[in-house]
Amino acid sequence: MSELWLLSEAQMRRIEPYFPLSHGIPRVDDRRIVSGIIYVIRGGLMWRDAPKAYGPHKTIYNRFIRWSRLGVFNRIFAELAAKAGEPDTIMIDATHLKAHRTAASLLKGGLFPDVSGAPKAA
Repeated sequence: MSELWLLSEAQMRRIEPYFPLSHGIPRVDDRRIVSGIIYVIRGGLMWRDAPKAYGPHKTIYNRFIRWSRLGVFNRIFAELAAKAGEPDTIMIDATHLKAHRTAASLLKGGLFPDVSGAPKAA
């Protein structure tokens, strides 16, 4: 697993307080699974294309879906963004953005993180 990209121990300590508590059965290694989620999303891959060393692709997918619905990633992003303060420069380079053909349905299903901080319509 040394050739795989993993979150550092310091990065995990920053985001672990936002993870939901485990109910009974211990979870598969959070560091591996969250790193696998980031790897898949960053690369624009399908879940089944995640390297086996991150764990079963179904586990990675299920954790992403479950935690997205619980708002875990929204809380992590919002807290990390708030602690960073105002950026000096903002740059968006669309050449690095990839979207899978199913990406449009993520927004409708409430699975895409909302980091805008804008109030939601009732």
